[in-house]
Amino acid sequence: MIEPPPPFYLDPYQTACQFPDAALALDEPDGLLAVGGNLSAATLLNAYRQGIFPWYSDGHPILWWSPNPRAVLYPERLQLSRSLKKRLRQGRFEVTLDHAFTEVIQACAAPRNDGLGTWITAEMQAAYQQLHQLGHAHSVEAWHDGVLVGGLYGIAIGQVFFGESMFSRESDASKVAFAHLLAQLKKWQFSLIDCQIGSNHLTQLGAEEIERTAFIDHLKQACAATSLAPPQWKRSLSLLDSD
Repeated sequence: MIEPPPPFYLDPYQTACQFPDAALALDEPDGLLAVGGNLSAATLLNAYRQGIFPWYSDGHPILWWSPNPRAVLYPERLQLSRSLKKRLRQGRFEVTLDHAFTEVIQACAAPRNDGLGTWITAEMQAAYQQLHQLGHAHSVEAWHDGVLVGGLYGIAIGQVFFGESMFSRESDASKVAFAHLLAQLKKWQFSLIDCQIGSNHLTQLGAEEIERTAFIDHLKQACAATSLAPPQWKRSLSLLDSD
């Protein structure tokens, strides 16, 4: 049987939707692979393990993407600018893991001047809340005087952290949170951070673009591997921690 050209249509009633090969994704729009399906925990985990993620606007069907090339960051290649190193030395922000997942995803979903964030629909928020409750989704928070001023969230599978979104209410807050996260992931022997689509912001932190085939090959091993991360991630972070 000859498969139809992408985007492929997924059955929304499947408990865990099965995805076509990411190599079949469209070149234009870059990475569009499938339409429909659902946001069950099983479907989302299937997607991430294959290098696929959901991204769509409220009121539209779920769209599934696997762009080529893929923006990634290797923990050992994190680049800290002089100004960010200075900010870290100042100790202005307290950084925590999994202290305020709901608040972080809501902040990431809030409309911004650059237009980003509004794709995190109420349906998406509920789906990732479930993943958080199951121990797969995690948040990183930056606090100033007890107030949440920045952070990010993503999915951890094996030795891969799939970054989803970040926000800042104070200058460099999300960068500080991200730097602390990468330091911790390196200690836990994570091998890759998926940044999905490249940007100047990510490039400044050391992100690079690799071919989708190389990314998928890495996932096959790294998602099945075991990291040193504990079952519960909730903790305060410091770049000086040695555990």
